[in-house]
Amino acid sequence: MMSQLLYIEASPAKERSHTIAVAAAFLEAWRSTHLGDPIEKIDLWSTPLPPFDANTIEAKFAVLRRNEFTPEQRDRWESVRSVARRFNSASHYVFSVPMWNFGMPYPLKHFIDVVTLPGENWTWSKGEGYRSLLTGKKALLICASANLHSETGEGASDFLRPHLRHWLKFIGIQDIQEILVTPTLADPQEMMRTRANAIANARAVAPTF
Repeated sequence: MMSQLLYIEASPAKERSHTIAVAAAFLEAWRSTHLGDPIEKIDLWSTPLPPFDANTIEAKFAVLRRNEFTPEQRDRWESVRSVARRFNSASHYVFSVPMWNFGMPYPLKHFIDVVTLPGENWTWSKGEGYRSLLTGKKALLICASANLHSETGEGASDFLRPHLRHWLKFIGIQDIQEILVTPTLADPQEMMRTRANAIANARAVAPTF
């Protein structure tokens, strides 16, 4: 069965990015073991996204309430739905994401808002509540942070990975793996060992992903 991998790049650092370097190693290994399976890339720093503004929000609630669209709402809904369907069509997802201010870079949050749509990857009803629509898919989160951050407890400061995991599970993606590159502010030699270990991990994970 053919797999279709969507690689979502959220770092603007490019050749200086630790997460992009790890993702590149993963994708190279994945290609060698998934011959003929397509890989698509979305660079969130060069891909225009439709605004998620008042018309888009009203269109979203028109779907939930089964109301008619206004012409403006219909145009905006078509623009976000095309992005969501491109996202939904993949079977495997790889995200390379640096931590910014304890969370995600703003283009990734914009992307998540655009693609997370009722009727496309989730739905809601009075009887059932929320229901996920994506099934049988996998995601790999490659995340970097300058320092070590806890996800739990009173001093929790990692709001990146918990947010991404919760979002993916909300739309139905339960099989989630993670590779961390942290702390990037460590001694340069230690940092290079951390990065090398993450790259080796990425290559090891790729064949069975």
